[in-house]
Amino acid sequence: MFPIQDLIVAQLTCEYRVNPVGIDVAKPRLSWKLTSSSPTPRRGVKQTAYQIQVAASGDFSDSLIWDSGKVASDQSVLVSYEGPALEARTRYVYRVQVWNDQGKASGWSETAYWETGLLTTAEWKASWITTAQLRNPEVEEPADLFRKAFEINGQVTKATVYATALGLYELTLNGSRVGEDLFSPGWTSYTKRLQYQTYDVTTHLQNGGNALGMMVADGWYKGNMGWKDRRNLFGSERAALLQLHITFEDGSEQVVISDDSWTTSEGAIQLSEIYHGETYDARLEKQGWDTFSYSATATDWIAAAIYDHPKEQLIAQENEPARIVEQLKPIAIFQTPSGETVLDMGQNMVGWIRFSVTGEAGQTITLQHAEVLDKEGNFYIGNLRKAKQTNVYICKGEGEESYAPRFTFQGFRYVKVVGYPGDVLPEHFTGCVITTDLATTGQFECSNPLVNQLQRNIVWGQIGNFLDVPTDCPQRDERLGWTGDAQAFIRTSAFNRNVAPFFTKWVRDLKADQAPDGAVPFVIPDVLPDDLHSSSAWGDAAVICPWTIYLCYGDKRLLEEQYDSMKGWVEYQRNQGDNPYLWNTGFHFGDWLGLDAKEGSYKGSTPEDLIATAFYAYSSKLLAQAAEVLGKADDAASYRSLFTKVKEHFRNEFITPSGRLCASTQTGTVLALMFELVEGEQKARVIQTLVKLVEDQEYHLTTGFVGTPYLCHVLSENGHHDVALKLALQESFPSWLYPVTQGATTIWEHWDGVKADGSFWSDDMNSFNHYAYGAIGDWLYQVVAGIDTDHQEAGYKLIKLRPRIGEGFEYAKATLDSMYGEIYSGWELNDSHSGQWTANLSIPANTTAELFLPNAKLESLLEGGLPIFEAEGIYARKQTFNGVTLTLGSGSYQFTTSAAK
Repeated sequence: MFPIQDLIVAQLTCEYRVNPVGIDVAKPRLSWKLTSSSPTPRRGVKQTAYQIQVAASGDFSDSLIWDSGKVASDQSVLVSYEGPALEARTRYVYRVQVWNDQGKASGWSETAYWETGLLTTAEWKASWITTAQLRNPEVEEPADLFRKAFEINGQVTKATVYATALGLYELTLNGSRVGEDLFSPGWTSYTKRLQYQTYDVTTHLQNGGNALGMMVADGWYKGNMGWKDRRNLFGSERAALLQLHITFEDGSEQVVISDDSWTTSEGAIQLSEIYHGETYDARLEKQGWDTFSYSATATDWIAAAIYDHPKEQLIAQENEPARIVEQLKPIAIFQTPSGETVLDMGQNMVGWIRFSVTGEAGQTITLQHAEVLDKEGNFYIGNLRKAKQTNVYICKGEGEESYAPRFTFQGFRYVKVVGYPGDVLPEHFTGCVITTDLATTGQFECSNPLVNQLQRNIVWGQIGNFLDVPTDCPQRDERLGWTGDAQAFIRTSAFNRNVAPFFTKWVRDLKADQAPDGAVPFVIPDVLPDDLHSSSAWGDAAVICPWTIYLCYGDKRLLEEQYDSMKGWVEYQRNQGDNPYLWNTGFHFGDWLGLDAKEGSYKGSTPEDLIATAFYAYSSKLLAQAAEVLGKADDAASYRSLFTKVKEHFRNEFITPSGRLCASTQTGTVLALMFELVEGEQKARVIQTLVKLVEDQEYHLTTGFVGTPYLCHVLSENGHHDVALKLALQESFPSWLYPVTQGATTIWEHWDGVKADGSFWSDDMNSFNHYAYGAIGDWLYQVVAGIDTDHQEAGYKLIKLRPRIGEGFEYAKATLDSMYGEIYSGWELNDSHSGQWTANLSIPANTTAELFLPNAKLESLLEGGLPIFEAEGIYARKQTFNGVTLTLGSGSYQFTTSAAK
């Protein structure tokens, strides 16, 4: 018997975050994990009750505002605060204790907290301010500086800033940067939702004179966006908004707000654009401009102007901010055949280069950024289109100087250096990797080094393209939140990182930008012309993304919040054309970049109406499941019926009576199978067709954006895991591993972005950091390593474990830090001749796992060296014709099977 463990409540979070500051959620949700201090914790530990206490200070005896009491429940994820209405600008401290299935209490956890921000528009006393100087809205302008000097007298106990901007901003106080966040206030649908940030600046203040500084640039708000040189898409005027609350020891408060007492000027940033880069003239620096001692002259500074702009759209920061998460040094510096000096960072990355230099006043250093070299080894920028990706620094000539951009980012591996005085040495240059700072949750490794590199490429593609919104690419004149890419990759992304806050923010913008008739723009936030919207598989992000967040995190509240958006999209599809059960009208991207496309087309040959109707059916099915989860019984029945009717019309339209699918393409067969649109003999024939199509291509794929995410899933689920493995391990073009053999460090947009002879697929659309095809990661994690969940008990409350051995792998293992704790699934082939293999598993407390071991036999299955009938923690054992199914409680297990492969 295992000893009873010491149960510990740990890793408390509020709205997915540790000790968040400045939130505006009326009823924040609290989560915790159960761990043990014992080296041999008991198996099958479950929570049977919890108690939460919330106080307005650290003293629960004096300032307790809510005590849940002992609640009989196993819920430990996203438990809603149900106390009195929260007050603005208040820190709330909370703690949790639980009882396990033996009635034993854990004792109180360590305390955690959340802090509210400004909860209503009325609490904003500050005014929007802008420069009073006239601007030409069509011309790139220098960044604005805003300054406010003020004095304080007394012992400060707390000081908090609430700030935002129309544009991107950086905040300083007494000459020091406030926080590590980059690209604030982030990118949202600005006219409907604009985030503000909250900063604790208590330690920045000093008795006597102080000075606030804000630097504001165009950013996504009014800069150049999209490939048609459009500007001012959300507004034509930059502006700043700031409110500083200072609390003193005696309880009094001083408030500093943005108003016309502030002054404004221009600084050293002469140009700053998301696509084009930044020009910084250090000779124009206003040293100390954000300190109290700075003396502003009339010619340097003018009074800021009040800007009439609403505050109703202001919301607290929802997502984790963008930050520098890693720093890289060049692995090589070389001269190209054309004589260019180039840094090789060794990794296709997103961010910028920080460098140091000693030069004369006026000396100009130019850094241009590119992803790849051409076939001759020269610097290549053809795939950037109009994006310049160039940073220019002009020296002030005062000893060693250091520079990094502020309001732009680049996607690159290679950097061309022009004008650098003296030797270009690695120690002078640092690559700063920038992304939304999401917690790492998943790891995958196997015996195949090329697949391991593919996994690294998937992760780096996610890092580079999850910069505040899920962009399609980080380098050319695009970098937009394409809905099709996001829905294809979201499940993969939710394994690698905790993306719940990230996609919560993004789907809220999708809902905000969705048309009244349910139409969904191609990109979110929407910056394209009004007529560009509502392609199948792209607009389905409205349904797929909220559902996937529910599936991976158990987030019912987001599902409820987005339900009308999900429903609106399905009803939009129902209202297209004459037949409410087929979608055969309008523009669609089809199987974008499918290799079976006709000459001169980007669209694969699978009929667009087949794809549109298939996704219509899929979204109807998911909407029915969402309605069921949310207790909307009538809607659940209605949309189950809709799914049945769409499926029936799909079969009538696209499948012959003998079971032949009209589109003999890999994508066509994959969608019919993945979305459960065929049954019985029809299904068997479609499976046969798919396998033949893959075999006829000698185990190469021809799918594009639409079919690729599901291809290996469908094969593995329908008795052809061996074919899926051959596809996944294919090294020649076209395949997932072909770019890896060509030295790729991220996922490519095209299977042959670089051809075997070193030439390029095209200049027009050839990103080398484009995560969509990285959706194969989901198959690696769910199928090869075998970690999945169930929509009835979502968020890995019920864990589906199905590790699968297969030719080409000697071992595979994955770890997922779920909302309940760490899930581990790994297998190793012990004897390839006999097929004996070992599976090691770890299941967190307060969860249950259903384990399927293919081709195993109960009588020969061992757990920890003992027959499984003697093992603890196994609730049920079932022998089927194709393997063994076990129901497991929490704990660590090792199963050994001698079954044939």
